Amino acid sequence: MDYVSALLPPVVMAAFFIALIVVIVKSQGGPNKAKEDAAVDAALARAEAARQPEGPDA
Repeated sequence: MDYVSALLPPVVMAAFFIALIVVIVKSQGGPNKAKEDAAVDAALARAEAARQPEGPDA
């Protein structure tokens, strides 16, 4: 019976991990994908613009 108590925590953690991966994969795409992609693109553009100095003195 010791082997059952030894194997139970890893099996439970593996089941939760697999469930988490399934939820992440299923939540990708869908109707909000374009909106999420646009938000990420806008954030990247703002970061890039803030990083590059403007003007002739650069």
